[in-house]
Amino acid sequence: MQVKEYITGLQHVGLPVQDMELTLEFYRNLGFEEAFSTFNQGSRVVFMQQKGLVVEIYEQEKTERIPGVIEHLALDVTDIEKTFEIAKAQGYEILDNEIQFLPFWKHGVKFFTIVGPNGEKIEFSQMLS
Repeated sequence: MQVKEYITGLQHVGLPVQDMELTLEFYRNLGFEEAFSTFNQGSRVVFMQQKGLVVEIYEQEKTERIPGVIEHLALDVTDIEKTFEIAKAQGYEILDNEIQFLPFWKHGVKFFTIVGPNGEKIEFSQMLS
């Protein structure tokens, strides 16, 4: 088996920001609506959704303000444990020693992150039901 067999699509794109309110207003004007809001390690996190596209907007003190900077993209998977096992076996550079959990959404989310060939972060994520 391969990791690709567990991927069902793009879950979200992670965007670090310095000015949360300005960013939220910008995305609202584009038709995005707030889908979920929380705090993680003291920083505000807001998921904005427009049809099938979700942008995870989170506050950071410093951000790179150059074109093309997206901190990570997250892929939905059907079985996070199997995906993690296969990613390790296939030799991907994994940033997490084990599957992580955050209390996001209704029942939480399990995830782990790998590094792509250009230093980009790819998060494999399973929303719990």
